[in-house]
Amino acid sequence: MIPPTISRRRLLAGAGLLALQGQTWASEAGAWPARPIRLVVPGPPGAGSDIFARLLSVPLQQALGQPVVVDNKPGANGLIGNDTVAKAAPDGYTILLSPSSAIAINPVIQPKMPYDTQKDLLPIAQVGAAGILLVANPSTGIRSLADLVRQAKANPDKLACGSWGNGSTGHLVLEGIKAQYGISIAHVPYKGVSPLVTDLLGNIIGVGFVDIASPVPHIRSGRLIALGSTGSARGPALPEVPTLTEQGYRSDVDGWYGIFAPAATPREVVARLNQEINRILSTEEIIQKFAAQNMPRPPIKNAEQFGATVHRDLAVWQSLAKVARLRVE
Repeated sequence: MIPPTISRRRLLAGAGLLALQGQTWASEAGAWPARPIRLVVPGPPGAGSDIFARLLSVPLQQALGQPVVVDNKPGANGLIGNDTVAKAAPDGYTILLSPSSAIAINPVIQPKMPYDTQKDLLPIAQVGAAGILLVANPSTGIRSLADLVRQAKANPDKLACGSWGNGSTGHLVLEGIKAQYGISIAHVPYKGVSPLVTDLLGNIIGVGFVDIASPVPHIRSGRLIALGSTGSARGPALPEVPTLTEQGYRSDVDGWYGIFAPAATPREVVARLNQEINRILSTEEIIQKFAAQNMPRPPIKNAEQFGATVHRDLAVWQSLAKVARLRVE
């Protein structure tokens, strides 16, 4: 028989060990982040996703107390960067800032996806909501959607329009315009917005769909002409540019940028990221910086609400892809 005093000592020692373990587990859970966070952008430097990632990374770094390093992984309309995050360790140290086209459109039109968007990527926070821009080199003489349609009808099979990749939002909208107006315009896919803007400025290609932010300085300088924007409203930095809906082609589905993490990322990490990102998006400083990049006031959603937005947009783009008979082989 064990003496009572020894039993009590063992019980107290065991309780102390459990308490110490509990404190250790609690400290480990609360220690995130304990090292730098990689923010993957599935686009090149200077693209819209890159611009907003860098605007967000600085205050997010201050809020979390760890470096937030932007890592550009462009290519394949976002598949490369998104796949990188989908296959990363779900520990909160690799996250993604992706445009909606790479999240909601790719699964609709890509026959072979290297990951499952809805199962392998976890929505955390919506960073913005806006359309994209249809722009032209001034030498084309095209100043509006009507001008583009007229030129296409007058010169069958001679016009080309660029986008940042097969299956991008711009590609899908272009196919819709062609179907509605019965015109023929060749689609030229680029490996990101930045090389497309370079060729538009050099008049290598006359017309293209680009993101809402990166071409703004070139439009203001007159080096590019904004023909219109998709989405539900005009951009705050270019209020004089009408939407395509105003010009007769209904394109009022807003694109967005969103933060995602690998599936199975701890809920505590998701909640912390959502809280900090939404707090940052609500500051007047970020609202003004976003507006300068032609992005309206960012919507504030919790992770579940943003997940519902992603799920809804998958259905919307699926129906549009069917109308355009678009599928990337």
